[in-house]
Amino acid sequence: MGYKKEPQVFKAKIGEVVIGAGDAAVTIGGENVWSFYSFDAPIEHKPATGIEFSDKGPDRSLPELAAFYEGAESVADIAARACTAPGADFVSLILESADPNGDNIPSEDAAAIAKEAAEAATAGGKPLVIQTTGNTDKDGELIPKIAEAAQGHNVLILAAKEENYKGIAVAAVTAYGQKIGAESAVDINLAKQLNVLIAQMGIAPGSCVMQLGNAAAGYGFEYLASTIERVKLAALTQNDDTLQMPVIIPIGSDAWAVKESLVSEEDFPEWGPREERGIEMEISTAVAALAAGANAVILRHPAAVKTVSGMVDQLM
Repeated sequence: MGYKKEPQVFKAKIGEVVIGAGDAAVTIGGENVWSFYSFDAPIEHKPATGIEFSDKGPDRSLPELAAFYEGAESVADIAARACTAPGADFVSLILESADPNGDNIPSEDAAAIAKEAAEAATAGGKPLVIQTTGNTDKDGELIPKIAEAAQGHNVLILAAKEENYKGIAVAAVTAYGQKIGAESAVDINLAKQLNVLIAQMGIAPGSCVMQLGNAAAGYGFEYLASTIERVKLAALTQNDDTLQMPVIIPIGSDAWAVKESLVSEEDFPEWGPREERGIEMEISTAVAALAAGANAVILRHPAAVKTVSGMVDQLM
């Protein structure tokens, strides 16, 4: 008797979140099958690939990265250049200068930078995702100002944690109509708890994505991958509506902070050029995150963005 494949399509589905405005809008989520299982049912919105840049500029020590951003000095110029990266579905600003452990610029100045980036991204036809400082106190002060400054651009702000979600949810979503990311520490129960708390603030699922954690391949990434898988399993097979928000995973910062991406070629000549190693670390981590069920990944190097987005297109 011949083999007859039965499509595995779930009655439950991942919610949709729209970021960006007008022609720059992108929808993430919405699937009711496993990642890339388009042979079981159509996947309307492919996993999205973003390219990140710091408000302090790109790493000019990396030849290919420096060449891509050559001549782009202001945040607006850098954002506009990022919009041209092949395969990039959205761009992401890291407000590095606002970090209290770094330059610690005033929140008003950081908000002005965010507005500049949002305007340039929208003009370039891409949505903007904003990665903040990670400092609970500073973000609590900063995010309302960012949300106000970026009105009309429908940006996604990755910053809501259990310690500060109330002020962020009210300021970013209720007051100014932005989207937020619920950040938890690689634990399905913590993710679910934060999602419930945010929902109790009256925030609709379409205004929130999940940021389940960060890790580079080989550096505890298996915990992150298994958490993404468990979230998707509960969302689709158990119809758990507290876990049906899309998942976004920032890759760049962690991938470029590990030994393989940092040590010089002089110290480890057998490892090859540093820039190539960092690109490969980004690609390896991003592909694994998408296979586990992530709906969007954020990368730093345009070569990694091109490769990952190309893989997504081929698998769709």
